[in-house]
Amino acid sequence: GQFARPFELIVACDVDNPLLGPRGATRVYGPGTKTRPWTWIGDERIAIGSVPTPESLQVLAREGVTHVVNCRARLQTHFSQDLSAERQVFGDRNVAVAPMWDHGRHQPPEKWARAAEIAAGWLDDDPNARVLIHCQRGRRRSLFVAYAVLRLRGRSPELAARELLTHRHEARLVPTYRKA
Repeated sequence: GQFARPFELIVACDVDNPLLGPRGATRVYGPGTKTRPWTWIGDERIAIGSVPTPESLQVLAREGVTHVVNCRARLQTHFSQDLSAERQVFGDRNVAVAPMWDHGRHQPPEKWARAAEIAAGWLDDDPNARVLIHCQRGRRRSLFVAYAVLRLRGRSPELAARELLTHRHEARLVPTYRKA
């Protein structure tokens, strides 16, 4: 097609910055430094955490994590390639996505409900399943999806919230997320 006016398109890229490694995007745009990498939620077989690094994925697998729910927005996972790395370690069928930005406003169910149902199913169907639910820092989106998983597994709103916040001290259950 034709453009109304000529324009100049400038594309900047850093070809010396790979996705993995000490200078890679997963390191730069990786987990927060003020939160624990992951926290197991009591006896629930659910861990809530920040975005795993390639190194921590191996540790998680050794700790018995069998499934992952990635709660980061598509652009975030595209840039850092964490979703691809998770699928390589755990397999496509063992990774679910709840692609959300953390903006503190209502999250439409089509962004997260299917991932919560899948995670609840993994836990209900396999007594050995252990699920990591993570976002960028393991504070809000991951807690929201873990809350939905616990609710789907029969926990009351109060019990689900208390269980999560007791174990993941740095987490916040955003009121608008909880209402969803």
